[in-house]
Amino acid sequence: MTNIIFMGTPDFSATVLEGLLADKGYNILAVVTQPDRAVGRKKEIKMTPVKEVALAHNLSVYQPEKLSGSEEMAELMTLGADGIVTAAFGQFLPTKLLDSVDFAVNVHASLLPKYRGGAPIHYAIINGDKEAGVTIMEMVKGMDAGDMIAKDATSITDEDNVGTMFDKLAILGRDLLLRTLPDYIAGNITPEPQDSSQATFSPNITPEEERIDWHRPARDVFNHIRGLNPWPVAHTLLDGKRFKIYEASIAQGQGKPGEIIEKGKKSLVVATSDGAIALKTVQPAGKPRMSIVDFLNGVGRKLEVGDVIGE
Repeated sequence: MTNIIFMGTPDFSATVLEGLLADKGYNILAVVTQPDRAVGRKKEIKMTPVKEVALAHNLSVYQPEKLSGSEEMAELMTLGADGIVTAAFGQFLPTKLLDSVDFAVNVHASLLPKYRGGAPIHYAIINGDKEAGVTIMEMVKGMDAGDMIAKDATSITDEDNVGTMFDKLAILGRDLLLRTLPDYIAGNITPEPQDSSQATFSPNITPEEERIDWHRPARDVFNHIRGLNPWPVAHTLLDGKRFKIYEASIAQGQGKPGEIIEKGKKSLVVATSDGAIALKTVQPAGKPRMSIVDFLNGVGRKLEVGDVIGE
């Protein structure tokens, strides 16, 4: 049995961890995840999905604010782990820790060397890619720069958003890891170096990047909206306040960018530089998330064709 330290944070990571726990070939010695954070408008302290899985299986959990040089890292190095498996952990692993085990691999949600960094799924959708994937790679100090052990891909459809693709790629990554890891540990796989000249990057989304640019074509705006759903969520301005848009579809029509060109009891269509977007699910400032029908029956009643949002 292979003794493993697992490191990860979101639901994507939790899916991979559950796969390892279900496989009798691995013994999870400890789980490392990000510290509990305050979330939502009520600022409630919430455990990470990985911590929830770990506690449900009575595993030891470590949550250092910074792994490098921490007491937690020193203790982890005494556990006698054969290897480390990471998946969307959110911190760099120090070389000292990597050198203390026989292997360290990462489940990364992109087809490397494309989209190194913390938001590969977001960028794949925002950029209109037709497919996304996962790469199992060796851990090195550089950002997602290790040699590649295995890859697998799946399509991105117009019905997908970040949430659905996270779910798809978590399962894809879990299954690819479980298929690949035994042969890798046995020395039957020769990892492939990445071509760094082909590398692209996907840093975490900034607040500025969340804002919708109505001067882009309809397809770009559509991809932007679903590429930020369900988090961190695209927004525009309505009466000078943040107006979040979770879901939309491409619609017919032309007008000035940001102009409302159609309003009905169940529809609100906004023009882009080329084409238009029909809003489906929104969240006005200070209000809960709601359907466009509920919005139009409430605070959206005052809107008229010809009004411009985003200014």
